[in-house]
Amino acid sequence: MSTLLVILGVLLLTAVPYILGCSNGAILVSKYILRDDIRTHGSGNAGLTNFNRVFGGKLTLLVILADVLKAVFGVLLGMLGARLMVRGGVDVVTPLRAKYIAGLFCELGHMFPCMFGFRGGKGIMSGGIIAIMISWKVAVVVWGSFLLLTAITKYVSVGSISTGILFPIMAWVLYRDPVCLFFAFCVGALIVFQHRGNIQRLMQGTENKFSLHKKAK
Repeated sequence: MSTLLVILGVLLLTAVPYILGCSNGAILVSKYILRDDIRTHGSGNAGLTNFNRVFGGKLTLLVILADVLKAVFGVLLGMLGARLMVRGGVDVVTPLRAKYIAGLFCELGHMFPCMFGFRGGKGIMSGGIIAIMISWKVAVVVWGSFLLLTAITKYVSVGSISTGILFPIMAWVLYRDPVCLFFAFCVGALIVFQHRGNIQRLMQGTENKFSLHKKAK
């Protein structure tokens, strides 16, 4: 019985958040509602910013809702998995560690969805929700940095990259837990890695600036 609880706990902590993360809002809405694929338009990224630039409209809210819900449930189920592991006799995964672990796997699903050819988004919206689920202190810093730098520079990518840098820093400053730091670093590194094209365009001066409106064709 204890072994089954541990196995179920590990699945809830890792595999389930990954599968939920694969439910990429931009891909789902574009493919199954618009009968199109966001990855063939604009920057080619399956994310909120590119979806809004290409399609715009009220469907953007559905993309946000999908990315919010998968992050919330991914973290909650990961915490449930950690509790099951404790009941099975494995108590190394604390609730805080569970949030970071489940958050990483949710981000992996969002960025590299197995059912969509491993071509997903950059993990900013889902990552922001994961930050909220971890701690309001983490959320204030990463969301504050994102909003402030985006407002100042008019580049969403600059704000996004800052979140990837600050996420592991906040994990260490607040918790001093090497396990949390490791998984936070992985999340942050993945976010920065997913923005490598943006970094190149920023250096070349060809990066698109932020706009609330659908891009004119």
